[in-house]
Amino acid sequence: MDRVTLGKTGIEVNKNGFGALPIQRVTKKEAVYLLQKAFYNGINYFDTARAYSDSEEKMGAAFEYTRDKIVISTKTQAQTGSDMRKDLEESLRKLQTDYIDIYQFHNPAFCPKPGDGTGLYEEALKAKGEGKIRHIGITNHRIAVAKEAIESRLYETMQFPFSYLAAEQDLEIVEMCRKENMGFIAMKGLAGGLINDSACAYAYMNQPQFSHVAPIWGIQRESELDEFLSYQVCPPELTGELQERIEKDKEQLTGDFCRGCGYCMPCPAGIEINNCARMSLMLRRAPSEAWLTEEWQEKMKKIEGCLHCGQCMKKCPYGLNTPELLVKNYEDYKTFI
Repeated sequence: MDRVTLGKTGIEVNKNGFGALPIQRVTKKEAVYLLQKAFYNGINYFDTARAYSDSEEKMGAAFEYTRDKIVISTKTQAQTGSDMRKDLEESLRKLQTDYIDIYQFHNPAFCPKPGDGTGLYEEALKAKGEGKIRHIGITNHRIAVAKEAIESRLYETMQFPFSYLAAEQDLEIVEMCRKENMGFIAMKGLAGGLINDSACAYAYMNQPQFSHVAPIWGIQRESELDEFLSYQVCPPELTGELQERIEKDKEQLTGDFCRGCGYCMPCPAGIEINNCARMSLMLRRAPSEAWLTEEWQEKMKKIEGCLHCGQCMKKCPYGLNTPELLVKNYEDYKTFI
């Protein structure tokens, strides 16, 4: 079973981390079953967030009696120290624990630092001194903020999007973390669902140069969990065949495309941007009649009502021209119906 040490934290986790965002979409009974099955099959790292509706509550129900045997990370989107404290106390209550292993600032537009006027980092340090936080981390989608956080040496872990579709600047972040002995947690290892071969994704992450990378896979279904559990027994190797598949994906997914992160939401025109702006790719890479239902036709039609307010472009961490992407996807979508 492959293991990863999260940098200077000294925490050792399974190469398979459990991303608990998707369990907010299933019942509590289903979520507890998935979480406990993961744990009893060797997964010991579980990542959630205050923003993931009832994900923390479900995790708390699953691990009430096994808390000391797992690693939990959660996140806060608070903008002030006082609000961060409220989030922390709520997370502790929902998770049914008295400490968080890794407490992360959730994709802030800036790098929280002591003396920046927000009180965020100071409050995190105070909570760490109280034993409620064991390690302070940060998550981000922005290259500039990620680099600043690494260079500040204030953080023990970095959670950042990383997959075999990574650009050179993304790889630079991974390498910077290795050099600084900063734990690197890879989110979106399947590129928000655009990568449909988990064996390729796992094999890529499992290369020697990424021995310090700890992927967290978003899991919602038992079949998905079973796939990743099977890799613990028989890890896929980056053979010529898998490498060919990866290169083919890279050819298809180069340039500007929506990763589905959702930071552009909500849309004042009610457009479900994080899916509508990548519908063309989803129809071709994850074909399903479900994308062509009357409900989805109505959702795509909302693109006609785009206000061109520019809010989505301002909030996109990848600098995409989102209104333009929406129009292109809508025109393509109409050829399928």
